[in-house]
Amino acid sequence: MYKILIADDESIVIESLKFIISSKFGDSCEIETAKTGRSVIEIAENFRPDIAFMDIHMPGINGIEAMKEIRKSNNNVIFIVMTAFDKFDYAKETIKIGVLDYLSKPVSREDIENVLVKAMGIVDKRREVRKRDLTIKEKLETIIPFMENGLIFTLLMGEESQEATGKYRDILGITQNYGYILVVEAKQEFAGDISNVVGSSVRLEDHYELIKESIKVEINAVVGPVMTNKIIVLATYDKASMPYEYRTKLVERIRTLLHKLEDDINIDLRIGIGNVKSFEKMNESYHEAISALQIGNGSVLHAQDVKVGVEYEDDYPIDTEKAIFAAVEKGNYDLATNETIHFWNWMIKYHHDKLAIYRSK
Repeated sequence: MYKILIADDESIVIESLKFIISSKFGDSCEIETAKTGRSVIEIAENFRPDIAFMDIHMPGINGIEAMKEIRKSNNNVIFIVMTAFDKFDYAKETIKIGVLDYLSKPVSREDIENVLVKAMGIVDKRREVRKRDLTIKEKLETIIPFMENGLIFTLLMGEESQEATGKYRDILGITQNYGYILVVEAKQEFAGDISNVVGSSVRLEDHYELIKESIKVEINAVVGPVMTNKIIVLATYDKASMPYEYRTKLVERIRTLLHKLEDDINIDLRIGIGNVKSFEKMNESYHEAISALQIGNGSVLHAQDVKVGVEYEDDYPIDTEKAIFAAVEKGNYDLATNETIHFWNWMIKYHHDKLAIYRSK
C-alpha cells in the first residue's frame, strides 16, 4: 500500500490524477487531496504520505513553503512537483527539500505513471532496508545479553586478551576506556546457609529483568547474569578517576535505586561499588566491590569510602612491586631480579634509616 497526497488548487487536476493513479495501480494506493498550502500541511501530519504531488502556486502558503513544513515531520516523503511555470525559477529552492522530479502542466498520463513507478521503487527499497534493519536489530537484541555476559566474565577472570574485550565492546557500542564494577547482592538471613543462598539466587532470577532495566535506566551499564546471590554490573566511565562530588552523587542515586527495587521486588539488597579502573584492570574493581560488601555496614558501599585495599605512600613504586610479582609468577628469574634491584634502590633512597629492620625480616 502506498499513501499518495495530491496538492493542487485546480479540481480538474486533482480528479485527473486520481483517475490515472487508480486506473494504473488500483487498490495498492490510498489517496488524499488538498487545495491549499495550509490544508496540505495539516493533512500530511496525520496521513503521513509516502509520495506527494505538489503544485507550487497554491492559495495562501505556497507549495515550496508547504513542502518545507511537511519535511520537518516526515523526512521520507517523496515530492513530485507540478507547475505551469518554468521549473528553473524555483529549482534552487526545491533542491534542498529533496524533490524527485518536476512535471510541467499539462502532464501526460505516461509521465505520471513513469514517475510514480520510480517513486514507488524508492519507497519499496526503503521499506526493504527498514525491514532488514529491524531483523538485524531483533537478532542483536537476542545475542546482546550473551555478549554482555561474555564481556563481564572476560573482565572478571582477568584475561589479558584485549582483542576479545575489544570485540565485545565494539558489538555493545562501548566507547569509554574506563569503568567500575557494582555488585548487587541479595541479603542472606543466615550467613553460610547454602539453601538460603540458592533461595536468594532464585528470587533474584525471578526479578532479573526488572533489576536489569532499572539499573540501565539509572546508569550506563552492562548487567551480567545472576551468580549465586549476586548480580555483577559493569558501569562505563569516561575518565581514569571519579571526583569526590560525583562519587557521593552516584552513591545517593544508587541508594535511591536500591530502595525502589526493594519496594518493587520485596528483596533486601546491598550494593558494593569498586573504584574506576581501565578495562584491563576491571577485575580489581570487582574485588574492591566485593570487599566493600564484606567490610562495610550499610546498603550502598563504595570501596573508596570504606578504605578497601592497602594505602601507599605517594611515591611508592607500585608498578615495580606488581612487576616483581608478575615476574615471579611467570618464573622469569632475570626480570624478577632486575625489578627487585629497582625496588631496593627506592628503599635505600627513601628509607635508608630502616634497612637494618628490613634485612632482619
